Amino acid sequence: MEAAQHSWPSLGGLLLRDGLVSREDLEAALVEQRESGRRLGEILAERDLVTRTQIARVLAEQFELPFVDLAESEVEVDAAALLPEELARRYCALPVSVDPEGALLVAVADPTNVLHSDELRLALDVPLRFAVAAPDAIDAAIAFVHQQALTLVDEQTEEPSDASLGIHDVEEGDVATPAVSQVNKTIQRALALGASDIHFTPQPRGLVVRARVDGVVRELAAIPGSHQGAVTSRLKVMGRLDIAERRAPQDGRVAVKTGGQTVDLRMAVLPTKFGEKVTLRVLNQAAAPDSLSELCMAADTEEILRKAIRQPYGAILTCGPTGSGKTTTLYAALQELNTPERTIMTIEDPVEYVTTGVDQVEVNVRAGLTFARGLRTILRSDPDTILVGEIRDEETAQIAIRAAMTGHLVLSTLHTQSAAAAIHRLTDMGVEPGLVASTVTCLVAQRLVRRICPDCREEYTAGAEERAVLVKPRQKVPKLARGTGCTACGETGFRGRVGLFEVLPLTDDIRELAAARASTAEIQSLAVTAGMRTLREDGVRLCLEGVTTTDEVRRVAGDWNA
Repeated sequence: MEAAQHSWPSLGGLLLRDGLVSREDLEAALVEQRESGRRLGEILAERDLVTRTQIARVLAEQFELPFVDLAESEVEVDAAALLPEELARRYCALPVSVDPEGALLVAVADPTNVLHSDELRLALDVPLRFAVAAPDAIDAAIAFVHQQALTLVDEQTEEPSDASLGIHDVEEGDVATPAVSQVNKTIQRALALGASDIHFTPQPRGLVVRARVDGVVRELAAIPGSHQGAVTSRLKVMGRLDIAERRAPQDGRVAVKTGGQTVDLRMAVLPTKFGEKVTLRVLNQAAAPDSLSELCMAADTEEILRKAIRQPYGAILTCGPTGSGKTTTLYAALQELNTPERTIMTIEDPVEYVTTGVDQVEVNVRAGLTFARGLRTILRSDPDTILVGEIRDEETAQIAIRAAMTGHLVLSTLHTQSAAAAIHRLTDMGVEPGLVASTVTCLVAQRLVRRICPDCREEYTAGAEERAVLVKPRQKVPKLARGTGCTACGETGFRGRVGLFEVLPLTDDIRELAAARASTAEIQSLAVTAGMRTLREDGVRLCLEGVTTTDEVRRVAGDWNA
């Protein structure tokens, strides 16, 4: 496998030299080899003339490779896990350990199989060194390490272990395998910062690791190109993806344990010019807000939304881009509705908040469980309130709106820029304007802005530019706040996030415009005239309350004069 041009001694000659076989037995085996085409070592082992371990030792000497006695040597489980069990059995090969330079030592049964050698290099995409081991010992070791990682313990005698459940501990301390150590430390640091997404982005010289914290991406680490393949393979192994497939996108999930808590991550792998990009999305399984009061809405805005959720039927939609807190708002409302007298069901992709007393269904497209199909079945299950994770296609939109029309309270999300734009989004999906007007009761647009860090918060007097957008002429100059940057906030001046909300109740006047196919601008204008606070105006409120800054509101909601 690592052979240069070389005249290797024959296997038979080495066996004769060591007195492991007689000349007569060897000649008889060679005759069978010529007739059957089978390997000499296999024939001798089957005739019980030599053991498979003896053959492996001689093969290692023959090809000037190390011999590994897997019965005596300890296999690093994390190294072995870099090669999926299916491939390990296909190639009769097992990664054993990683040396300090990052090369992976792989035990193989057949050092002459160049095709398998090339395929192993392609699948693992890391520097490899080969050793020889007996095939039966490799099979036993493969079974042991993968059983150790995946098999559930007896549920009647003890609780399942984290390893058996596929949960990876990223706080295990020093790990011998560099790739495992780098992945663990990076994920642990990102989660400690409160990251919502972790990006392993390939660049010409290696991987750049960045994390989205409080909605803003920051760089965490740079992994050299020599470790890029091993790190990517380790991530894919954690997500139980095919590490040999590097040309097609893949999706997976992984659970990691840190700080005594288990965190679920959704994994997306995408081939790029410089290698595979791996993105980990943190699925926040923390408790949902107990009520709408925890969202820091303005009192009048909160009351409008609270009035809408008190209705026995109708549709309430939260709108905004990905990561704007739409589902959190819906779950805050759901918590207030979650009483023993009410049946609540959800269908989500994925379930973001595990909630007692609520029947939660997770989309599984591979199994045929789509939003639309799941929603149809939910409607036959006698629900009072239904939460649909997202309305993303015409079929789901039609079913959700008709459910709201037939006596159910439906909560869902839409990707639109404003509350008023949600009406046109639904009609674009094929829902009749009259149905939209008669079933939708409230629309909520929202964004998330960063909170000023409480540890480095300081007050200051607003300047002329800030006064121009925050207060009217001749009004008192307001005191504002900002963060100066400290260790607690990573020197950013911000820690945590809070929502900007634009709540649009569908009054009779708004319903008339919706049914008449009025433009988004017309609906927005009438809503503002009727007293709706826009996202920017809600941002002004939070600035004057010292919760966030004008620059932060501008970053999220757009320029003040736009």
